[in-house]
Amino acid sequence: MPASTESAPVAEAVAAPRRAGREYLLEWVFRPLGSIIVPALRWARVPPLAVLLANAGIGLVAALVLARGELVLAALLLQVKTLLDNMDGQLARATDQVTLTGRYLDTFADLVVNAAVFAALGYVTGQPLLAVSAFVALSLVLAADFNASELYREANGIATSAPCPSGGRIEHALAATYAAVFGPLDRAVRAVAARRLRPATSYDAFTVTLLANMGLTTQLAVLGACLVLDVPGLYLWLVVGCLAALVPLHLRAELRR
Repeated sequence: MPASTESAPVAEAVAAPRRAGREYLLEWVFRPLGSIIVPALRWARVPPLAVLLANAGIGLVAALVLARGELVLAALLLQVKTLLDNMDGQLARATDQVTLTGRYLDTFADLVVNAAVFAALGYVTGQPLLAVSAFVALSLVLAADFNASELYREANGIATSAPCPSGGRIEHALAATYAAVFGPLDRAVRAVAARRLRPATSYDAFTVTLLANMGLTTQLAVLGACLVLDVPGLYLWLVVGCLAALVPLHLRAELRR
C-alpha cells in the first residue's frame, strides 16, 4: 500500500516504487493483460481518472453482489477490478499524466473498496468481528509490504522518481487526509523495523518478495477462489494468517543482523 513516511516528503511517499519484490500474479497475468488494453484506451483518449473511477465502481458493485450472496459473480468482478486497478497506472504513465492526486485517489479507492468487501464478507459469513479483524490484518499486511520494500530500496540505494506536486487545493486536501489515515500505521511499521533492525540489514529480497505476494492483487485472487469454492469465511482466516506470518519474517530479518 502506498504510504507516507516520517522522513520522506509527500511526493516521494506516493511515488510508484521500483519494487524489490515481484508480485508474480500481477507480473504474469494482470499487467500483461493491461498492457494489451491500454493502447486502445490511449488511442480513444480515455483519461486515467475514468479508469480509476471504473475500478472503484466495479469494486463497490462486487461488494454489493457479494452481500447478496452471488459469490461467483462477485469473484469475477473483483478480478476485473484488479485489472482496472493496474491499468489506470499504466495508462497514466503511457499518456504522461501521472499525478500525486491520481496516486492519492487510487489509494483511497482501494481502501474504500476493501472496507466494503470486508463488510460484505462479514454479512455473508455471519462473522462481522472476524471480518473487521481480517480487514485490519490486511491493512497491516499491505503496510508491511510497502514499507519493507521502501526500506529495502533505501538500504540498497534504489531511487524512484515522483511526479511534481501541483500545489492545488485538492492535492493538499488529499495529502492531509492521506497523512491522517495512513501516516500512523506506516510510522508504526517503520518504528518496529528501526528499533530492531539496522538499516543496512533490514529486509532482504526474499522477505520483500514474499510480502509482495501478499499484496492486493494476490489477496483478491485468493478471495475470488474462496468465493467460487463457496468458502468465503476461509479467506478471512487466511488474511489473519498472513498477519501472523509477519512475525517469523521479522524474526528472520533480526537473525540476519
